[in-house]
Amino acid sequence: MVFLHGQCSLKSEMKKGNIFLCDYKRLDGVKANTIDGKKQYLMAPLVLFHKTPDDELMPIAIQLKQTPADDNPIFFPTDSEYDWLMAKIFVRSADFSEHQLNSHLLRTHLLAEVFAVALLRNVPMVHPLYKLLIPHTRYTLQINNLARALLISKDGFFDKYTSSGGEGMFTILRRSQSAMTYSSLCIPDSIAERGLEDVPNFYYRDDGLKVWDIINRFVQGIFTYYYKNDDEVQQDSELQKWIQDIFEHGFLSQADTGIPERFSTVAELVKFVTMVIFTCSAQHSSVNCGQYDYGSWMPNTPITLQCPPPTTKGTTSEATMLQTFPQVNATVQGMSTMWLLSKQSSDFVPFGQYPEEHFREEIPCKLIKDFQGELEVLSVAIKARNKNLKVPYTYMDPKEFENSVAI
Repeated sequence: MVFLHGQCSLKSEMKKGNIFLCDYKRLDGVKANTIDGKKQYLMAPLVLFHKTPDDELMPIAIQLKQTPADDNPIFFPTDSEYDWLMAKIFVRSADFSEHQLNSHLLRTHLLAEVFAVALLRNVPMVHPLYKLLIPHTRYTLQINNLARALLISKDGFFDKYTSSGGEGMFTILRRSQSAMTYSSLCIPDSIAERGLEDVPNFYYRDDGLKVWDIINRFVQGIFTYYYKNDDEVQQDSELQKWIQDIFEHGFLSQADTGIPERFSTVAELVKFVTMVIFTCSAQHSSVNCGQYDYGSWMPNTPITLQCPPPTTKGTTSEATMLQTFPQVNATVQGMSTMWLLSKQSSDFVPFGQYPEEHFREEIPCKLIKDFQGELEVLSVAIKARNKNLKVPYTYMDPKEFENSVAI
């Protein structure tokens, strides 16, 4: 095993909790797209990372296919320049498909639609749940309708330009949906389950947990005002129809996802609604708003690759790398789409701001003011931290993201 910093063993670094695995197994065996009559390539890599003594997370080994084999070498930073570079390029291309179809499309856009449709067809406008959630559904159905027409449709963006378009897209979405759990949608649980509590310089975690906590306190205040005990939650038929609709149509009645089929306590309601608001706002921002920042330089995020990966070391060169990159038109389409989706809308409404006043009672109105005050304090703290960062992390700043999946 090759370590970039000093002499140490894999076993000792694993014991210290310094080794992390990024596994793209969901992409294994996915049929890659054919574009303009030419077969494209999509790998399912495994990447090993090492947390260095100076608190950087560095890749130390890459295997581009899931099953070990003679024609599936493990690449190291000590390999030739183009061997290591090509291995990283195939990883980044795989990450594009995993990120866009699972993290972005499924886990924010489509989930937000499930929450919104269930709200609109089960909960009346006078209900506190409706008043609380309706600002977090703004434009979601419209933007998803556009996505179906232009991005994930037959002859849409994915079909025409990406390695995961066509049949592969549906395979990835089905696998992603079947693997989705309630805990993975709740950032405190997700971070703990993945063992990422102590990863250094992980601003998604740091800012996201603070946003979650602020939302959670706000939601708890609202619902403990309207529901004095657990019995009142259990007896609210409109509330129960909402969660049953989500369980049935969003999670296909799969109890092993951990999604509640009904609410038994105020605490269960508070956690679930916290997750809904976080998913529709901060989580969407974290996976959407940095697309152009990190994907506009095509070699960092190739949306498809035209040649197979190297099967032996020492066979790659600048020429083979350039042949592997997507065609110019695919690159341009990818860049323009990421630019558009990362662009702030002209009628942007910052998180926690509610131009339409749905609550009128004194206590809920005060809770909203307190909520906005906490978000302001967090925004100031994030901006102050970002001044000292070489690459500022802005995607969880409450002043920089919207209430809803609106783009």
